[in-house]
Amino acid sequence: MVELAYFVQETYRDTDEWQKVLSISRRLLDELNTSPMLERLVSTNRPGVSSAEIQATFRAPAEALGFQTERKGLFATSISGLRPDYFLRVGETGILLEVERGKTTTNNMDLLDFWKCHICGVAAYLFLLVPMALRHNDDMTPKKEFASVKRRLGQFFEPGKYTNVRGLCIFGY
Repeated sequence: MVELAYFVQETYRDTDEWQKVLSISRRLLDELNTSPMLERLVSTNRPGVSSAEIQATFRAPAEALGFQTERKGLFATSISGLRPDYFLRVGETGILLEVERGKTTTNNMDLLDFWKCHICGVAAYLFLLVPMALRHNDDMTPKKEFASVKRRLGQFFEPGKYTNVRGLCIFGY
């Protein structure tokens, strides 16, 4: 079962903008928890599978919600060449959707994704899809990635620690 955890800055909690973002996150969660999707996730979330294969698993549900794949030009005023896995315009802002697997916390990809949202001039929200548990090989004890990412990134939503990322939805697959 895919789980969802979310964080939002206090000043945005009751806004229509956040309610729309939250609605999109719940629609994505419902789609990810269908039997066919769960079967695909189980078959692709295993040692040796590339992150590109994992990303492709999420493509159909993301595009069904209107997300565009690897949208270019979102970082033109800061760093060229950067692009998110998926992007969706929401009113005057947008959502970056990033899919991680093997390097989520090992190489701080969760922090990189948060930073990308922070510097993106057209997105104030981040959807981050991470493994519930990660194994790089069959013999290793799984790392609890979903719990680690919630703990790490949740700190940015404590009063006094805000960035310009207004809200974060973390999906554990």
